[in-house]
Amino acid sequence: MAAKLSKQYLKVKQRHPELLSAVESLGKAAKQDGPLDEKAAQLIQLAAAAAIRSEGAVHSHTKRALEAGATDEEIRHTLILLTSTLGFPSVMAALSWADEKLEANKPPEAGSEWEV
Repeated sequence: MAAKLSKQYLKVKQRHPELLSAVESLGKAAKQDGPLDEKAAQLIQLAAAAAIRSEGAVHSHTKRALEAGATDEEIRHTLILLTSTLGFPSVMAALSWADEKLEANKPPEAGSEWEV
């Protein structure tokens, strides 16, 4: 399943199609140039997103990591591993952003008001 692109990304892509095409091509080339699988690549990019404190990128790479087969535990562990490098407050912020996507990805619990 392909990741749903954010409204902001789609706006920029519409305004600057050549730029976004080049960015997308660069990302694809970087992934194809090495031995890492998609899940590992997304977890690395998630860590980088947390390091630069980019909420949008943490959201995006959390979703992409899930789609690549990462578990909730792998995603959270990826971020927790950054504690000694980035510091506790930065990791807590990144975990809160990732949790937003992880919680949204969960099916409704049996007996909840959302159950059909």
